[in-house]
Amino acid sequence: MTPAVITLVVGAAFSLAASAVLVTRIERLGERFRLSEAMLGLVAALAADTPEITSASAALAHGQRAVGVGVVLGSNVFNLAALLGLGAVMAGRISLHRRVVALEGAVGLWMAAVSICALAGLIGPRTGLALVLVVLLPYAYLCAVRPPSRGRLRLPAGITRWLAEAITEEEQEVRPALHPAAARPSDAISALTAAIALVIVLVASLAMEQAATSLGTRLAVPPIVTGGIVLAAVTSLPNAVTAVYLARRGRGAATLSEAMNSNTLNVAFGLFLPAAITGVVTAGGSAGLVATWYAVMTLGVLALAMLHSGLTRRTGALVIAAYAAFVVILVTR
Repeated sequence: MTPAVITLVVGAAFSLAASAVLVTRIERLGERFRLSEAMLGLVAALAADTPEITSASAALAHGQRAVGVGVVLGSNVFNLAALLGLGAVMAGRISLHRRVVALEGAVGLWMAAVSICALAGLIGPRTGLALVLVVLLPYAYLCAVRPPSRGRLRLPAGITRWLAEAITEEEQEVRPALHPAAARPSDAISALTAAIALVIVLVASLAMEQAATSLGTRLAVPPIVTGGIVLAAVTSLPNAVTAVYLARRGRGAATLSEAMNSNTLNVAFGLFLPAAITGVVTAGGSAGLVATWYAVMTLGVLALAMLHSGLTRRTGALVIAAYAAFVVILVTR
């Protein structure tokens, strides 16, 4: 076993363990600061996304654009298969409210569309970041607002009521799924533990990116495959474990939220933020294929969820099959 492989395996193990600690500590601190359940779910997804975001940012900073883009968009494709497809297969069914599917789906499809436009060269990275934030920031604000204030949003009454009901339906499952401990004086220790876990995740993610890139170069593996399949799957493991756990406990909305929030945050902070700094987001034709597959799979999963008010074991298997086809096409392209 080569040093690069050992580094990749050890880095993945440390990243998975530290990510689990980081998420639980973030949940506890969120309770301390009285975050709403929807916002707590969003923050927890960001914490779980740290490996993907760090690996992608490091690759883009090193000029490995295909690897960086592959990590982000490949992770998003993997998330749809592992979080929702595998979750449905393992649980037998993921039941979903149509309002939750529509709200999460609208945000997710917007992120996918902006990604395709950027990789096609239709918009620059800074424009892409602006377009992502114009949807992400209002969505985050809506999640942050507590229930009594949601009915007072400065929007038409029908839209305000619909949004409030969608977030409330999502929170009904997010609340029991997160299990944050009650705030207590020892939360200072939780903050320190979270900081240490974050450092471990960052170091492990950087090591994985360098090891995977080095190994891919040595074996003549295309960079988009290194990022879009290898690093994408390895860095997404924390989210996958959490989502399967939620699905098996019947928390459909929480599972969908985990998948869609993860994908949204990957695009915002793993792709467009570092790309806006480096000034480059395009990464070749294969990256466009990954972005298109991500968009089509997102649309397909949402359509199935709307049609069946959730995902069944059969539709979950179909999502997994779509991911398997993605891997085969990307490897043999």
